[in-house]
Amino acid sequence: MKVGILKEIKVEESRVCMTPAGVEIMVHHGHQVLVEKDAGLGSDFSNEEYLAAGGQIADSAEEMYGWADMVMHVKEPQPQEYEMIREGQIVFTYFHFAAAEELTQAMITRKAICIAYETIKDSDGTLPLLTPMSEVAGRMAAQQAAKYLERAQGGRGLLLGGVPGVDPGIVVVIGGGVVGTHAARMACGLGAKVYLLDTNLSRLRYLSEVMPENCVPLMSSPAKIRELVSQADAVIGAVLLHGARAPKLITRKMLGTMKPGTVIVDVAIDQGGCFETSRATTHNDPIYNVDGIIHYCVANMPGAVPLTSTMALTNATLPYALELADKGWKVATQKNPAMREGLNVINGKITCRGVAEAFDMEYTPVEDLPG
Repeated sequence: MKVGILKEIKVEESRVCMTPAGVEIMVHHGHQVLVEKDAGLGSDFSNEEYLAAGGQIADSAEEMYGWADMVMHVKEPQPQEYEMIREGQIVFTYFHFAAAEELTQAMITRKAICIAYETIKDSDGTLPLLTPMSEVAGRMAAQQAAKYLERAQGGRGLLLGGVPGVDPGIVVVIGGGVVGTHAARMACGLGAKVYLLDTNLSRLRYLSEVMPENCVPLMSSPAKIRELVSQADAVIGAVLLHGARAPKLITRKMLGTMKPGTVIVDVAIDQGGCFETSRATTHNDPIYNVDGIIHYCVANMPGAVPLTSTMALTNATLPYALELADKGWKVATQKNPAMREGLNVINGKITCRGVAEAFDMEYTPVEDLPG
């Protein structure tokens, strides 16, 4: 198969979807790999390293889209790329369709094969291609909360871990999945008192066993969220609904109960955000203030640490990219149920229920697609 590795063009996105080591493995499997010029520079991978791995270098995205059977990105295609995508071309990347109606409509129109990293799901319910970036984002969320609590950044002037004789800060993490667990663990490591909320009692039992003593796992409810955010110095939103838009768990009215200078970090912003007042920000302009509450809503948090993120992403995505390239998307998704969960928009049809429901569009089960 002809596989294209695209350069990221989203604002302040420095990751690349595959390392030279990954390209070498793809080539050893008999595939041709074309890498857009300078695609890896933001992650410290040179064009020469990709050439040494057996890849070829393309001068432009136009060349890439015109040549490749499958193109790979980190972030979703940008509007200037829509017209380049060919009917029947596999696009393998993070899409987050449920928060992006324009993108969804564009991919329907282009009749591409859109396979989303974030909805590939194993039989145990884990999301193997979302997990590495969730781990990075969770850890970064705690770091950013600590940073923006500093007075110079507009925060309360609070050291999250406190010092002997002075209480530590209180961090509330909403969502006990991968993001929330890593955010809570990092905040605990900084010395904060952490409340970790989830609605799954089995998950809470597990968290009670494995998390540090300064982490208190609690059953989440609207009442408990209202109670805890009024005490919090930082709140981290880490909820995820598979393939769907994130629920709004903190309203603007609730901001009025919070202490001025509190920091809220919305890691769910890629799925529309879980705070009513959330809007996507960038690494260059990461925060804004609503009613005295600092909002950090960067939509590509792992892009700030591209070397770590790129290597972690390749570790996760490479086996699936190989399977798609070795077998073709139809056979790969028929034989691998986890891969089938990644099918979001196929030949102009929405095949992910959460995406269809987000925009009140027609849902077509994968099984109903023509053979």
